[in-house]
Formats: sequence, C-alpha cells, structure tokens
Amino acid sequence: MPFTESQRATLLDTAWQSIRHGLLHRRPPAINIADFDPVLTSPGASFVTLHAQGALRGCIGSLEAYRPLIEDVSENAFAAAFRDPRFNPVQEEELDGINLDISVLGTPEPLHFSSERDLLHQLRPGKDGLILQDGNFRGTFLPAVWESLPEPEQFLQHLKLKAGLPTDHWSDTLQVWRYSTESFGDT
Repeated sequence: MPFTESQRATLLDTAWQSIRHGLLHRRPPAINIADFDPVLTSPGASFVTLHAQGALRGCIGSLEAYRPLIEDVSENAFAAAFRDPRFNPVQEEELDGINLDISVLGTPEPLHFSSERDLLHQLRPGKDGLILQDGNFRGTFLPAVWESLPEPEQFLQHLKLKAGLPTDHWSDTLQVWRYSTESFGDT
C-alpha cells in the first residue's frame, strides 16, 4: 500500500471479471499470477463489498494474507456475489445496479487493554478496522463501518453482536486487533 491507479484498476477489473465468470460458470476464474504486477501477486488480504441502490448486497473477505492478493480479490468478489449467506446470489440483470468496493487490509496489530473503557479510549474512529475474538466467537468491521456507527461504544457493541456475543460481553480472554485498509471502488 498505497496502490497505483493502474494497480487499483487491475484489482477492480479482476473483481468484476470474477463476478461475470461466476454468472456463466458458477465458480471463480483461474488466475494466472504470472500475468500480473508483482505487487498484486504478493500475499494480501482483502474484502470485496457490493452495494445496490446504496444498500449492502454482499461482503466477503479475508483477515489474513495467505494467497496472492489478485487471487484473494477474485475469490472474494465471487464469494460476495454468490456465497454471502445474507443474500441471494447476484443475478445478471442486477449487474448494472451494483457498485463494488475493495478494501486491502494492512497487518492486524493486537490491542492491549485492561478494561472495556481502556479499549474504547484506544479506538480511532474512522481509521481502525477491528477484529474481535473470544473463544470461537469472532467478527470484524472494516473502517468504513464507522460511517454508520461513529461512536466507539456503539461500534464495539455492534461488533460484539456480529461476533455472536451479547453487547455487554466482557471477559479476560477477549482479544482485539486493529488494522487499516486501503479502499477504492467504482462508487
């Protein structure tokens, strides 16, 4: 990070190609990483978010960089369009009304805190993406979620709900990581 305009355009084009390929073949396309800029073939973690008429239409991503970024974007675009359990699969007639955003995640860093109040004071609204985990319960919010949940307490409560925990949950085993993103799209 940061990406050049050409690299951003390649990632966006790859995401759209994956969705179009998925409509025809019900699977993401094979990616030949030798065809791409080395920056895009290094390991990367991304989220692909789809919106239709301003409303969320799908969002799937990776929290850890375990495959080439270009492949991660392709797979997550396909999954956001066809595998997000909150939505029916995207249909061809919807494509013209969909906007696509890509968020490439920086390396998550653990936060160290002694209480919920201490954690809340460390949060940077508008900047931090968060991963919250307690045992098998895990959830994340991208930094863009601050737009709809601008207060740290509200942000944390909704993240707990997303992870499957009650809003007042607190334990000594709770872990939180923060990360930044470079986000871009066709919106």
